[in-house]
Parts: sequence; structure tokens; C-alpha cells
Amino acid sequence: MAKQNRGPYILAAGAGVQLLTGIPAAWGVFQKPVMQGYGLSRGQAMLGFAVLVASYGVGCAVGGLLQDRRGPRVAGLWGTALLAGGFLAAALVPPGNAMLFLLAYSLPAGVGSAFLAPAVLACAQKWYQDKKGWATGVAGVAMGLSGAFYTLFVKGVGGRWGIRMCFAALGLLMLVVCGSGAVILQNPPQPKQARPLQGIDHKQMIRTPQYKLCVAAVALSAPPVLLFSPEIFSIATDRGLPEAAAPFSIVLGSAASAAGRLLCPAVSDKLGRKRVLYAVYLGLAAGSAWFAFAQNAWVLAAYAMLTFFYSGGAAVQPALNTDLFGLRHAGVNYGFIALGMSAGSLLSYIGSQALPLTARHWLAGGCALAGLFCVRLVKPLQES
Repeated sequence: MAKQNRGPYILAAGAGVQLLTGIPAAWGVFQKPVMQGYGLSRGQAMLGFAVLVASYGVGCAVGGLLQDRRGPRVAGLWGTALLAGGFLAAALVPPGNAMLFLLAYSLPAGVGSAFLAPAVLACAQKWYQDKKGWATGVAGVAMGLSGAFYTLFVKGVGGRWGIRMCFAALGLLMLVVCGSGAVILQNPPQPKQARPLQGIDHKQMIRTPQYKLCVAAVALSAPPVLLFSPEIFSIATDRGLPEAAAPFSIVLGSAASAAGRLLCPAVSDKLGRKRVLYAVYLGLAAGSAWFAFAQNAWVLAAYAMLTFFYSGGAAVQPALNTDLFGLRHAGVNYGFIALGMSAGSLLSYIGSQALPLTARHWLAGGCALAGLFCVRLVKPLQES
């Protein structure tokens, strides 16, 4: 196919890849089967989730470097090998070995997802430089649907054959889907007379106050969702939702996440990144307050509101990054911004273990307001 016509194929490949990399949004459906199938305690299972997200943040930086040096295809193929390998290895981990589960599954799966993310997002933005927010949203909307996909898959395959067979089946599926998507990834050709893409590299970027503020904002956006998502089933049933309806918390949250990933970056193309991010962090703060008191079916609505704004902010951030720091080193720069996810994940894990549920709601709302303050302070590089 002609290179100039590859844009839609890049978006389609990105969507296929992202559908299988949104594991954190669906961890609630993995939590109980992992505890039962591997003999892990609540804290050990939640640590597996925290390490998965933390390694995603670190892996984004390494994957971004690889993507910028060797191209999105190479980074995507490495990411596929790590992600699928982590799921296949998890199928072989014996019960009662939490450390081996972290090493065999959480670390490679998190890093593999991270290698794929910068490859997909940076590649899509380069093909659609005039509509970066829209391109990010279209490529990322499938990640929002991951929760619904994984809920159905784990309930179906895992419910019938067990969590190990479920992990093995997912590993094989990832090899096919993510591997095929990675092969399609390719940066757009540059016209002979075109000016090279502009932008600063990560070494320059990390010395700017804008970088520090963006990393802090990303970290602070995580607790309103990650403090609760691993245990959303039990929270929903404790608040009066029938046990049979509890999985709908992830399905509805997944739909809201997909909507946020599509709408927020697209709107940011028109209204500006910071204005949309203001709405995101205010929405996270308001949603945290509502979620603290929600009962029965309103738990689903409040949680969906949180996932909408959290995912919407995550989709706007890559476009803000390239607005600030340029497209030339978009992959690695996004990776270093994503280190905030690691910090946010660890903060959420510590909070989930150390604080009662009521205090976690207060922490979630406070983090959202602090993230809003960080975004407010971000200025264009030429103004700093």
C-alpha cells in the first residue's frame, strides 16, 4: 500500500493493539481469580497490580527511546514479545509464589504494554499532525474498551477453564493481534523539501519546569481511580449492588473510559489542551466526592464518571506533550512523562494498604485538586 495512504491503517493497528493493553482498567475482574488461582493474599494481588502499572510507566521511557531510535515497528514487536510472554509465563507460575508472579507476569506485561503505547501514540500523531488530539483519541479509544473486553474474556474463558488457561489464551491472542498491529506501524515519509520535525529531546525536557509539572499532574490523576479499581467489585457489592451486577462496574467504566479517550482529546483540538485538562481534574475531584457517598446503582455512575475523566486526561496528555516539547522526540518524551504513572501507581498502592476506604476518598479528591493546580502552572516553553 502507498505510504501516503497508511494513516487509517496506523489508526486501525493502534486500536487493535490498545484493546489488549488496557489491563489496569480491568484489573478488578482479575483480582479475585488471581487470588484464588495463585493462592495470593489481597495485598499480594494488589501489589501485582501496582507493579504492573509502575513498570508500565518506567517501560514507557525505555520504549520511547527504542521507538525514536529504531522506529515504532521495532518497539511494537518488542512490546508484543514482552506482553504476550508475560501472560504465557503467568500460566506456568505455581500457586503461593507471589514473587515469581511479579517477576514472570507483572514486570514483563507492564513493560510490554509500555513499549507498545509510545509506538502507537507517537506514530498516530505524526500521521495526523494537524489533528493530534483526534488521532490520539481514535488510537486510544480501544484501550478504554479493554475493561469490557477483559471482563467478558475472563468471565468466559477463566470461568470455564481457570485463570491459568485464561492467561495462556490471552498471551496467544496478544501475539497475533499486537504482533500484526506492530508490523503495520511506520512513521510517515518526510517530503524532500519539508522542514525536519521540531522539538527538544528528553535530556532538555526533563530540566524544564513544564516537564516536572506534567509528571506531577499525571501522577496525581491516578489515585482517584487506582485507589479503588482493583476492588471495585467488592466496593460495589458493599454499597448495595447485587453481586451479579457488580461486573457491570467495569463494563460501564470501560465504556466511559472509551468515551473519554475519544471525546476529550478531540475537544482539546478546538478548545485547547489546558482548558480540557481543567475540566478533567475538576471532574475527578467532583467524581471522587460523589463516589464517596454513592450507593446501589449510583456506584456504577460515579465510577464511570471517574474513568471517563481519568482516561480523557490520559489521552489529552500526549497531545499536550507534543504541543510543549515538539514532535521530533515524541515517543521518548511521552515515555518520560509517563513515569508519573509509576509514581501514581505506587502512591495508590500505599494508600490502598495504609488507609481505610473513607480516607482513600479524601486522598483521591485532594490529588485531583493538586493535579489541577499543577496543570494551571504549565506555560509554553517560550514563556518560561
